Amino acid sequence: MATNPNDTGTTTLVVGHCNDPTGNHALAVAADLGRRLHARLHVVHVIETSDYPPDSDAAEWDELCRQELSEQRERVELMLTDTELSWTYELRRGDPAIELPKAAEEQDALLVVVGTRGEGLRTAVLRLIEPSVSHGVIHRQNQPVLVVPALKAGGAAHRRGIGANAGSGHSDEGPAQS
Repeated sequence: MATNPNDTGTTTLVVGHCNDPTGNHALAVAADLGRRLHARLHVVHVIETSDYPPDSDAAEWDELCRQELSEQRERVELMLTDTELSWTYELRRGDPAIELPKAAEEQDALLVVVGTRGEGLRTAVLRLIEPSVSHGVIHRQNQPVLVVPALKAGGAAHRRGIGANAGSGHSDEGPAQS
């Protein structure tokens, strides 16, 4: 985990982020909330098998894994570049429903922000294979949990927090580079 030495925020929001539209939407909502509360974001990505290339026997598999995780972090940085938010980014391994509450406790977070896949038959079937992270976090968390609903088909992304304010885009590696 890296931290930003320029971080002056006193309130922290922990944001669970995954590499899909649900994670991006949760990050956008958290950025808007962070802006309104003058809070810092602590973005947590818990590594899942879907983060890795499928061919684990490939000679360059380790490098491909590092590259994919680096690209995911860069996408978060890009999303937060034009905000005035202070933020940090952390990779963790394990069960997201366990790791996000741990991160919130370690950061003394005001709340945890996570996305949800929504409802419906497809989601119910997916939950049989992959349990709901949002439900797991709610059951393990002492702080409040903001569950960001999935975007409806044709719905506009929540963009007030991301791209609304020109700023330095602070990250754990200093100002964002263009």
